[in-house]
Amino acid sequence: MVAAKKGWLFDRPIAQQSECVDMETISCPKCAHQQTNQVECEACGLLFRKFEQARERERQAQAPPAEPSEAAPKQSSPFLGIGSVLVLVAATAAVTYWFAVNPRQPAPPLPMQQPTQSATTQPVKPQTQTAPPPSRPQVDQAKAHVAATGAIEQAKMGTVVIVTPWGAIGSGFFLGNNLIVTNRHVIEQDSGNLDELRHKVQTDRKMITLEQEQIEQIRKWIKSVPDGPARRQAILVLQEKERTMAKLLPQQAKAEQQLSTMTEPKRQMDIKILLVDGSEHNPQSIQVSPKRDLAILTIYGGTQQPLKAAGAASMLKEGDKVYTIGHPKGFRYTVTAGIFSGYRQSAETGELLLQTDAAINPGNSGGPLIDEMGRVHGVNTMYYRDAQGLGFAIPIQAVFEDFSLTP
Repeated sequence: MVAAKKGWLFDRPIAQQSECVDMETISCPKCAHQQTNQVECEACGLLFRKFEQARERERQAQAPPAEPSEAAPKQSSPFLGIGSVLVLVAATAAVTYWFAVNPRQPAPPLPMQQPTQSATTQPVKPQTQTAPPPSRPQVDQAKAHVAATGAIEQAKMGTVVIVTPWGAIGSGFFLGNNLIVTNRHVIEQDSGNLDELRHKVQTDRKMITLEQEQIEQIRKWIKSVPDGPARRQAILVLQEKERTMAKLLPQQAKAEQQLSTMTEPKRQMDIKILLVDGSEHNPQSIQVSPKRDLAILTIYGGTQQPLKAAGAASMLKEGDKVYTIGHPKGFRYTVTAGIFSGYRQSAETGELLLQTDAAINPGNSGGPLIDEMGRVHGVNTMYYRDAQGLGFAIPIQAVFEDFSLTP
């Protein structure tokens, strides 16, 4: 076989292919079959002309496009559109792959300005994520709260309840072994209250007597008149008066009994002192101050917890926190808190008093006024009964002065 010297038949122009049909042996570009038939491959059936046309179109697609003519505009080949789409898809895939392999890195943060260090400062260490420890003021405040709570409990152990035969309830506290401080008006009967009670009992007694006489007259009148509107109305009035009388008689009897009790001679044994351990005692001796609302009771036995008196070096200042302990309205061992408002002098007696906004109600009289350390600064008193929102206490130093006690 003779090989072609000028290349394959399909590489030549189409016009020259017919001259070499019987002269050359060709190889099929698809299956490499050697044959002299230059129209169709005898092995795979490839049509050489169509294959050559396809190659020609590929060469035209790769060649730069010519300037279009206005008379005969050039029409794009469908294969050229497909190639463009493939090129665009390939470019998009390449760009996507590039960003996937090399992701954009975030911009580095700006460097923080370092604080200027003096010769005595230490380098700043990076802080951890753990919670910062509580500041010193918070720790001190928590300790102070715990200390105040314990001091108040200790002061309550040394506070007592005082019950008088005429029904008055007051407070007191141990200032030393066997010694209880209270108010004089707690253990002494108020003559003004006795006179007021006597006047009320006598007036109510007369009013009840007159009401009973009127009720009896209505009853007689109802029996003497025939049935009618007036008689029925009188019956209703009579029933209402009898109902009111049924309520007044027990109250009057109780007032009569209280008046009788208050007018009877009293003994020291009639006063009861109740301690925090539940024990009940009677005072062995009673001393009263001639110029202040103070008294000292002496008992033996029971659980005694003397309170510590505040010294001159620990005098209260305005705004200091204070507490009162007492038994207002029968609620035993009630603690109320307030602040110290200042030192006040009575315009009537010249007596020095401690003013506070802590509530001092009936029943608190004679109880201690203490600070957060449990130290006693004063004896609660109801000296100004008409003062609303004001509490007063007698300084504890007055107790030592009036009864010649040693702090």
